[in-house]
Amino acid sequence: MTDTSLDSSETRSKGNEDREKYLEGALLDQANGREISEEVTFPEGGARAWFVAAGAAGVLFCTLGYANSFGVYQEYYQSNQLHNQSPSSISWIGSLQIFFLFAGGVVGGPLFDRYGAKGIWPAAVTYVLCVMITSICKKYYQFMLVQGVLGGISAGMSMAPCMAATPQYFQKNRGAALGLAVAGSSLGGVIFPIALAKMLSNPRLGFGWTVRICGFIMLVVIIISCAGIRARLPPRKSQFFLLSAFKDLHYLAVTCATFLMILGVFSPIFYLPTYAVEHGMNKELASYLVAILNGASLLGRVLPGVLADRFGRLNILCAAGLSTGILIFCWPSITTSAPIIVFSALFGFCSGAIISGTSVCLATCPSDPRNIGTYMGMGLGIASFAALIGPPVNGALVTRHNGYDKVSIFSGVVVLAGAVVVLLAKHLTRQGILAKI
Repeated sequence: MTDTSLDSSETRSKGNEDREKYLEGALLDQANGREISEEVTFPEGGARAWFVAAGAAGVLFCTLGYANSFGVYQEYYQSNQLHNQSPSSISWIGSLQIFFLFAGGVVGGPLFDRYGAKGIWPAAVTYVLCVMITSICKKYYQFMLVQGVLGGISAGMSMAPCMAATPQYFQKNRGAALGLAVAGSSLGGVIFPIALAKMLSNPRLGFGWTVRICGFIMLVVIIISCAGIRARLPPRKSQFFLLSAFKDLHYLAVTCATFLMILGVFSPIFYLPTYAVEHGMNKELASYLVAILNGASLLGRVLPGVLADRFGRLNILCAAGLSTGILIFCWPSITTSAPIIVFSALFGFCSGAIISGTSVCLATCPSDPRNIGTYMGMGLGIASFAALIGPPVNGALVTRHNGYDKVSIFSGVVVLAGAVVVLLAKHLTRQGILAKI
């Protein structure tokens, strides 16, 4: 009886070892261009999977959510420390922060694929330190270096492992899971603008303690969140970058669509508070517009993510691009407080689906799930150049034409062009342009 039990146990153990070797071999075959085995499955849920998604949401709360509140800083800097700088010059701070936040994935994504989630800790600590140092900055170059460059790089290196880890646990529910993760940035985009507006208007706190309090909040959230990020699959041992990905026309089309949409989508996020003040809204109410926009984008990142799993991820991304582009065209014709608030909510919902939708679509491009971080990092790295040039170009258009009509035309056109390229990406798949993909 005992011998039989031991034999059975040894057989099961050997079977598990063989299965692990089989799965690893299947993944290696996949990397070499062969079909992945049906044995490779995804948990699609469970405590560990959702804890990873929640941890990603926490990190994005502190990184992209904080960056989304730059509209409050834009208005404050124009009236205080950097009043002698043009709106376009000030917007370069936020633009560089967003640029490096996305560009950080170029290195952070492959690092995750090769070494797992342990690289997130140095980047996260550096990011919180940058927020603290921002509180004592006084000159333009100081804000540029600390908040824009170093803060953006460390935020991007923190965000990339989170965005790459979540898709390793989900396939059928990937849109919902990544939507939940990216929704953390929307929650941060609600809380930080409100907190900043309240504290910056309090003379007992001032700029320094306002920023430091935000830094202490981030410290607590990031420690808890980073502890939950784990890689599920064995690390990739091949080359650091996967340049062969750019031979895939579908991946190129998705990356191009992401670039175009990012180029135009940040314009209202950066300039809506300033636009509202110029049209008679008081500064305190105008500072809440960013919070309203990000509050609506919370639903815009979760609900379309759920719908994308059912009706097709490229379909939802295309719809988000079309609706966002149309809203941007309507922006300059809205000139009173109540309609501006309604516009903020509508734009937040539609544009939120772009941020989560591009991440999901990039994550579905690699056939080997161990390459998700690298594919997402390279795609978002290219899109980061759109985040770099978009707001300053729009700032220059505002300065030159003394209005937002040209900004609306430029941003609306490029976002709609992105939606058209999504249709091209659908055409390049085997299913065709009318499929639910």
